[in-house]
Amino acid sequence: MRLVLLGPPGAGKGTQAGVLCNTYSLMHMSTGDLLREAVKNNSPVGVQAKSYMDKGELVPDEIVTRMITEKLKKQDVSDGFILDGFPRTKNQAQILEAALNDLNLPLDMVVYFDTNEETILKRLTGRRICRDCGKIFHITNIPPKKDGICDACEGELYQRDDDKEETIKNRIKVYNKQTSDLIDYYGQKKILNKVSGDLDVDELFEVLKNTFEKSGLK
Repeated sequence: MRLVLLGPPGAGKGTQAGVLCNTYSLMHMSTGDLLREAVKNNSPVGVQAKSYMDKGELVPDEIVTRMITEKLKKQDVSDGFILDGFPRTKNQAQILEAALNDLNLPLDMVVYFDTNEETILKRLTGRRICRDCGKIFHITNIPPKKDGICDACEGELYQRDDDKEETIKNRIKVYNKQTSDLIDYYGQKKILNKVSGDLDVDELFEVLKNTFEKSGLK
């Protein structure tokens, strides 16, 4: 099963990716993680990527795609993989499609987490992170035992700047503008499936399982 998960910040892609990977033995590929790994390992593509990152510039689509394909070549992906965070634009999708076709690993399905703004705001504005160990809490869904204190290490919990309401609204606006062509592109390819990102984790997982079964994916 080879999947791409799409959806705005706070749609629950990362959470579902973790559940799906455990259930179906898939490899989870986050472009952010791949970039950090490539830079840390000082690989040729990592060195190239770092040269852009150090200047505060976006890493070109071709370099990101090369990182993905190199990872796919090195890993056993016979059970499949999940791409999370890439592609974000139609151009990226076209470059990725060509690269995956060369590896004989075409995508089976693209899942779009259709999520309303109210749900996203509730999820992200309530998120709190430990300054010391990085453990994530939520003031409603996963509250700490002591207000403002991490259960694991007793470090201080804080709210990231990009989890504040105005920033989130802007991120949603940018995401929607950036990905509208991408959604249309995958829709025309007949591999796009929309699910509700407003559902809780267990409900959404059941919807995804049913979607896969109907499409003959295991």
